[in-house]
Amino acid sequence: MIPRPVLSSHLSGSYELTTGATVSGDLVDAVRLALPGLDPRPGDTGEIDVRRDPALGAEAYRLTVGSRGVEIVAGGRAGAFYAAQTLHQLLPAASYRHTGRASWPVPGVRVEDAPRFPWRGLHLDVARHFFPKREVLRLIDLMALHKLNRLHLHLVDDQGWRVESRAYPLLHEVSSHRPRTAVHPHGEPAAYDEVPHGGYYTLDDLAEIGAYARARCVTVVPEIDVPGHASAILAAYPTFGATGEPYEVLDRWGISPAILSPLPPTVEFLTTIFDEVIGALGETPYVHIGGDEVVLDHWAASPEITAYQESLGLATANELQAWFLRRLADALAERGARTVVWDEAFVSGGLRQDTVVMPWRGMGVGRRAAAAGHDVVATPVFPLYFDYAETSSPDEPQAIADAITVADVAAFVPAPEEWTDEERARVLGAQAQLWTERVPDARTADYKLWPRACALAEVAWSGAAQDGFDGRLAEHLGRLDALGVEYRPLAGPHPWQRRRPHRASPVPVTELMARIEAMTHDPESTRPSVS
Repeated sequence: MIPRPVLSSHLSGSYELTTGATVSGDLVDAVRLALPGLDPRPGDTGEIDVRRDPALGAEAYRLTVGSRGVEIVAGGRAGAFYAAQTLHQLLPAASYRHTGRASWPVPGVRVEDAPRFPWRGLHLDVARHFFPKREVLRLIDLMALHKLNRLHLHLVDDQGWRVESRAYPLLHEVSSHRPRTAVHPHGEPAAYDEVPHGGYYTLDDLAEIGAYARARCVTVVPEIDVPGHASAILAAYPTFGATGEPYEVLDRWGISPAILSPLPPTVEFLTTIFDEVIGALGETPYVHIGGDEVVLDHWAASPEITAYQESLGLATANELQAWFLRRLADALAERGARTVVWDEAFVSGGLRQDTVVMPWRGMGVGRRAAAAGHDVVATPVFPLYFDYAETSSPDEPQAIADAITVADVAAFVPAPEEWTDEERARVLGAQAQLWTERVPDARTADYKLWPRACALAEVAWSGAAQDGFDGRLAEHLGRLDALGVEYRPLAGPHPWQRRRPHRASPVPVTELMARIEAMTHDPESTRPSVS
């Protein structure tokens, strides 16, 4: 099973689970979502009996399979859902296919399980390349199978805005598409496909995504990345920029100097957007506001912004950025949501104490954030950026750099032993990032995410990969086959997944990591232009 349960022991006997088997007791709906085809019998004794035990954690469960049926005891709805996912993994891989088969043998077993971390996440960048709603719902299903429970949607960047706004309709009318896309490998002269690209989620789409995710115990974390990465926003509403000059939705990668103004009208604009996004998603305990890779030159050059900075008693543009992000975090707190930021925002200082920090530039800056009393979600480039190639082979599809392997992910420890107990207690969990500059479609996303996300699921659930992971992964791939996931085979890509011959090799990951590590000690530095 992946992730491996905390305790699992074999029992004598087995049970034949049939389509239409009865399920009764508490939390029946959660079990039926993980095991479709069950017949609910509220109040009766079913072949699968589900009970709630408040003494267990909300995501904890006990699962017992014997000759007379299945018993699930769970601390809450999530625990019952994860117990049913474990039960499903006890069935043959063919049980994930829609074949019409009526019964499956379940071995006798007793499982006691609970996650090590509450945040077990995947990030999907839908700004660089848009992924239709159907692909987001499918990803939620795959996350649920692996007990991953946070879907971080990167909804805006220089290259596109991806959600309807009824208050500011030019955002989805203008900012959601670009006329062409850069397709050249890193380090080569610019080339473009000359094909328009775009798309956005309506607020109704967002509401559906939120409800679909909640039913499967996944929390959607929307990201509105500010104040940098603003080309798409300013293409629609240049008055919210630091200069007022017109912009276009960016058609290339890398860092843009486009930046929002920190003045009150911009704060009002963004809080209106937050209201729309939170209102559509429903329960939204976290909102990510970015704060990364901000080029502050236009703020420093603006007399109006400089005067505003001085009126606030702030000495530098970096302090103004910290003030701006804190003002947005205060607005989100008033709306019942905790703010999440990338680590540059922490380095700039001034964050609300309840702000969650994602240290993409490495666990060193993550430790500094934890020591400062911030909760941390481990998101380091190495080994949790899944847009990187999986080996250094020239056969690998185009990537930003190489290489991050399944073994690299499996070896990751989100809360390192050398940290103090207080620092380790601040680690909420781990999250892998899929940036999509070079991920144009769902087939490529499948290849990049799986099976590395299987290793992430194990690490985030257990705290570290457990014994026998390689063997369990090899067996688990049969489930992904049955579900139609076009993952990267362990032996290397299929012929149709290989790199096109003219594409250049990516930058070695060791070179990039050295540059990124140096950046974490300079609050005014930005991400190297490697994307």
